[in-house]
Amino acid sequence: MPIPDILRETPVSFRNPPQPVPGSIAAVVLGLVLLAGCGSSVPTALDRLERCGPEEGPTDAYCGVYEVFEDREASSGRTIPLKIVVLPAFSNNPASDPVFFLAGGPGEAAAEVAEALGGIWSRVRRSRDIVLVNQRGTGKENPLDCDTSNDEDSQIDVFDSTRFVDKMRVCLEAYDADPTQYLTSIAMDDLDEIRSWLGYGQINVYGGSYGTRAALVYLRRHPDTVRTVVLDGVAPPDMALSLYTARDGQRALDKLFADCAADAGCHERFGDLDTKLRNLIERLDRDKPVIETRHPRTGEPFTVRLTPAAIQLPLFGALYAPGDGMIIPLLIDEASNGNFAPFLAVAMQDSPGSEVFSQGMFYSVVCAEDSPRVDVADTDAAVEGTFLGRTFFETRMKPCEFWPRADVEPKYYEPVESDAPTLILSGDLDPITPPSWGESVAGSLPNSRHLIAPSVGHGVMPVGCGMRLIEEFIESADAQSLDASCLGDIKRPPFFVRPSGPEVSND
Repeated sequence: MPIPDILRETPVSFRNPPQPVPGSIAAVVLGLVLLAGCGSSVPTALDRLERCGPEEGPTDAYCGVYEVFEDREASSGRTIPLKIVVLPAFSNNPASDPVFFLAGGPGEAAAEVAEALGGIWSRVRRSRDIVLVNQRGTGKENPLDCDTSNDEDSQIDVFDSTRFVDKMRVCLEAYDADPTQYLTSIAMDDLDEIRSWLGYGQINVYGGSYGTRAALVYLRRHPDTVRTVVLDGVAPPDMALSLYTARDGQRALDKLFADCAADAGCHERFGDLDTKLRNLIERLDRDKPVIETRHPRTGEPFTVRLTPAAIQLPLFGALYAPGDGMIIPLLIDEASNGNFAPFLAVAMQDSPGSEVFSQGMFYSVVCAEDSPRVDVADTDAAVEGTFLGRTFFETRMKPCEFWPRADVEPKYYEPVESDAPTLILSGDLDPITPPSWGESVAGSLPNSRHLIAPSVGHGVMPVGCGMRLIEEFIESADAQSLDASCLGDIKRPPFFVRPSGPEVSND
């Protein structure tokens, strides 16, 4: 994907004192005067940064770039810039312990989602700064990106996994970087260096999805700086991503099928969805039909060869959020009757957040931290009876066969032990980080509480009362006192029984 080059035009390195940007001195002086008039001083963190420009981040936030050595152990050689965005607290007298937001992926750029988070985290911002730092390998300053979008010119074999793998190989050869230096542990040492440079002491850490792994690694490496931890959709260091993906995805699909069967309208309309899906995948694997359709984005005539992956991968992605899962029965039924257009519309749409996702950073992490722990002999048993089968191994994990990988010390995979107050959140419908992973880390975190949201998928924070519970926990540092009964009020959205939407009740 094309990468905008905004901040490179006026780079700011904080290894040396920053030079004033022309025209900014008056604004800084005016800001100091206004703040002084309110009876408060500029916090150290904000004094280190500058107000974000309109293309850098929210206009009420502060932005900067901090450089670290790519090879931290050598402390020499190539340096890489990491973008920082601080969403300042609304209070004139904020708490000294901010929240550091650790993004998912691996590969998501935390600082690039500051605009979206500003509103969601407004409750926390009443008293605390929110700090977002792009993990090494992500963002516009130091991207290990790769445009692996579907090549519309290829048409027939658009779902051929070899195209994806070939693109990743080309991108790897073009990187001006050492991919072995992008491990989670190294990145968390970057984060602590930035914490110290910004002038913060103790911090609260929120991690979502892969960010929970990063949070746990940070907690182990820098325990004295952590006041509280929130783990939302737990992916611990010992998860061995891909080995359990098919199993956990099947669990989520089984729950969806069971809920459809228990719903009179859904069951009457669609019948035995499990059998329909298995027959559909078997037919595509056997025949690999070539169909004439229209491209779901351009509307142009389009010829495509259908393989099981064209069904399996978008189906797995739709399980992440129950709001997307509500259409799964209809997708399966239509495809079973020969209408693949709805599935293709899902499969070929631009993935949400893809513009802030770095494919190369993903592989630098998982090929070193996860892939070596996956024994090929174990994979057949791990995927048996699942709708995904070996597709995830043969597509998403294939680049690990040639990706440079660093050695990871065995201790990395041991349970993280800490007395830090910890709130663990899991969605019971989550296809990638179900509650079993939350339970696995809770055992070594004695001051933790694990809350399971019955009708939530991947990520509890943005759903229902999730954000309120997080805010109350960070404020009190006491997970045991939370009244979490509100999580039971969240319901799965009704299923689509026709393209126009769910059955509407007249009651």
